[in-house]
Amino acid sequence: MSWLLLVFAGLLEVVWAIGLKFTNGFTKPAPSIITLVAMAASFYFLSVALRTLPLSVAYSVWVGIGMLGSIIVGFVYFKEPLSSLKLLSLLLIVIGIIGLKLSSQG
Repeated sequence: MSWLLLVFAGLLEVVWAIGLKFTNGFTKPAPSIITLVAMAASFYFLSVALRTLPLSVAYSVWVGIGMLGSIIVGFVYFKEPLSSLKLLSLLLIVIGIIGLKLSSQG
């Protein structure tokens, strides 16, 4: 269950990262509220997952999911460039997340 909560927290991190782009410095109310709610929920679910998962693993996976999701959304929806080096880096992040997951099964 902790891993499911951690993945959900990571997906919410993607939501609030994207939301930041639309807040215009927190001057737009609707995107600002959505972003703040997603932030709070993301931190909450991360904190619940940390009850049973090691900090080093949980935080790294949370950040990795956020990075992966933000890069993918940036490429697909915002037409940000995706170089070979960026793709290789994404692959390394995915491998790292898998490795951390496997290393915590104790």
